[in-house]
Amino acid sequence: MPYFDDETAIRTVIADMQAAWNRGDFHGYMAGFANPDVIFVSRGRVQRDWQATLDHYIADYGSAPEMRGELEFSDIRIEMLAPDAAQLVSSYRLSRPREAQQGINTRLMRKRDGRWVIALNHVSSFEPA
Repeated sequence: MPYFDDETAIRTVIADMQAAWNRGDFHGYMAGFANPDVIFVSRGRVQRDWQATLDHYIADYGSAPEMRGELEFSDIRIEMLAPDAAQLVSSYRLSRPREAQQGINTRLMRKRDGRWVIALNHVSSFEPA
């Protein structure tokens, strides 16, 4: 049952990313992304490469814990596409005093060197009412 093990491994990557974000460890959060060639799509723009994505997170969320907020991924759905590829769709919520966010992540997961990473991350977000 390799797919079961792969799904568990993918869920662990996402849980580890959530925990890293919530403790303010942006490098730990970024460990879930392909390095150096992740593609990140958000706000109608494409951001390429791991370092630029890390820089974006630090600039936008790293100034203080209340700016970082508390991140939660939920309703995680995984579809195995191949032994080394999976599609992940999940809801997320970023709770913080100002500019809270929620939305959907669509991710292309790739297995590289025996480890699952996010190769493509697409975020569709909105500010909750």
